Amino acid sequence: MTGSFRELKVYQVAFDAAREIRLLTLKFPKEETYSLTDQIRRSSRSVCINIGEGYRKRIYPKHFTSKMTDADGEATETSIWLDFALDCGYIDTTAHKVLQDKYNEIGRMLYSMAQNPEKFVPKPKTN
Repeated sequence: MTGSFRELKVYQVAFDAAREIRLLTLKFPKEETYSLTDQIRRSSRSVCINIGEGYRKRIYPKHFTSKMTDADGEATETSIWLDFALDCGYIDTTAHKVLQDKYNEIGRMLYSMAQNPEKFVPKPKTN
């Protein structure tokens, strides 16, 4: 594993999902700008932010675990906002299912990372 969190599959899936959410929310009603639209964008992006922050501090397993569980919490929040978007008729069932499947996958990966932080500790450089 190199030093870049961008190489992690979980980061790539989360980033892609956040990008999809941004595109979907462009069509949300203006009255949702400061509630649903803003909240779902923030939580989806926060998944990525927490992964990056935690990965950069992976030499501290407890901090890494904390950040991965924070990211998982943000993924769950995003999943709930998606439920509201579906209920309000802002997204269709297909978009909802695709994104929910992504966030379920993200959650599984983050849980595994939090349970196994030792797998992510950087290896000492050898000369």
